[in-house]
Amino acid sequence: MDTVTRKGNRPMKLQADRDLCIGAGMCALTAPGVFDQDDDGLVVQLVAEPADAQAQLARDAVNACPSGAISIME
Repeated sequence: MDTVTRKGNRPMKLQADRDLCIGAGMCALTAPGVFDQDDDGLVVQLVAEPADAQAQLARDAVNACPSGAISIME
C-alpha cells in the first residue's frame, strides 16, 4: 500500500474551493495532471482522487497554494 496516497484503506480525496482561489496558479504548475486554471485563472480540479503516481504532486500543490483553496480530505 502506498502510504503517501492512502490513510488506512481510503484513497486521497481532493477538494478545490474556487471562492478562496486567488489565481496564483501554483496548483497547476505543481500538479498539472491534477489541477488546471480556467480563463479567469481560477483552479479547476481535474481529478478528485489522484492516482498513486500523482499523490505526492497533489500534496505539494496543496502546500504551495497561497490562499488555502485546495485541501486533502482524508
